[in-house]
Amino acid sequence: MRIQVSRTGGFAGIERRAEVDTTGRPDAPEWHALAEQAVTAGRGAPSAGVPDGFSYEITVDGRTVYAADPRLTPEQRELISRVLKEGA
Repeated sequence: MRIQVSRTGGFAGIERRAEVDTTGRPDAPEWHALAEQAVTAGRGAPSAGVPDGFSYEITVDGRTVYAADPRLTPEQRELISRVLKEGA
């Protein structure tokens, strides 16, 4: 499973992208469950966030959803954090 996250917005307006491929990872089932929950709760189109807040584009195996601060689910927040931390 390929999980991609793009974060835009914030005070500086800098875009950040990262990707994780779960193939062969021992923790792949955990990533898959988290990704499915995050995508299920996402929106089909970008939503308005708050001034200087972050907006996110989450793509899991070609399926893209959108989310924005402060209305992230706990699963979205965890997935975004992990992908941006561990991804390339």
